[in-house]
Amino acid sequence: MSDGEPVAGVTSLGEEIYVLRRKRVDAVEVYDVISYRLLRCLTVPNSRGFSDMTSCANLLCLYISDQWVECIHRLDLHGNAEQWPVSDAPDCLSVNANHNLIVTCYEVRKIKEISPRGELLRDVILPDDVTHPWHAIQLTSGQFIVCHGFTDDRVHRVCKISSDGRHVVQSHGGQPGSDTGQYDGPIHLAVDDNEFVFVSDCRNRRVTLLSPTLEYVRQVVPRDQLKWRPVRLCLDVQRRRLYVADYKLTAGRVVVFSV
Repeated sequence: MSDGEPVAGVTSLGEEIYVLRRKRVDAVEVYDVISYRLLRCLTVPNSRGFSDMTSCANLLCLYISDQWVECIHRLDLHGNAEQWPVSDAPDCLSVNANHNLIVTCYEVRKIKEISPRGELLRDVILPDDVTHPWHAIQLTSGQFIVCHGFTDDRVHRVCKISSDGRHVVQSHGGQPGSDTGQYDGPIHLAVDDNEFVFVSDCRNRRVTLLSPTLEYVRQVVPRDQLKWRPVRLCLDVQRRRLYVADYKLTAGRVVVFSV
């Protein structure tokens, strides 16, 4: 997809790709999955500051996190919208096997599980050493894959965390850096059907692939294939395509890779 306003999220649903731009009107751009032709745009009402977007194939809807309003916007594919309060600033989003929304709140080290009706099902408080968690994806086992680490944090890594949030089961990373096995701002994740993990390593400008036990496999997207920084990922498992939101403060685009 071509350059435009900065991209805050990308997701795919059926035969369409949805790109969330940081703008008030026509924020969600809808593209054809084959031709990448722009089909239509959707406006998110009463929005102020987008953080991420995901989709639910079962319910045919989009979820968009809004840090400033501390809410989730739920849109159907025609643009009809609901707004759910979150109480904490939401960051990145995913949907679990039960079709519940998983919301990561990095300032308070929480994962919130929300039903398709907007009801808070539970708060999962993460271990003390998981500082500034950006994104969480729940596996079919109930465990979570979580990436964490902000600019001045001593640890930047990807963790597998127990379903109750109390224990780190496995991890990859440590002191921030650019070597293999290190991260500098692991900010977003994607997980395939075999539980291989794609990690957006923001300031290193690359996407790393980890095994289901969080061992290093390879660089999926090296820095020379990006113009700016990879901030959001979406994996189309059926087509084996990885959509990467390539971001800078004044512009953004989505780059598509075969995986």
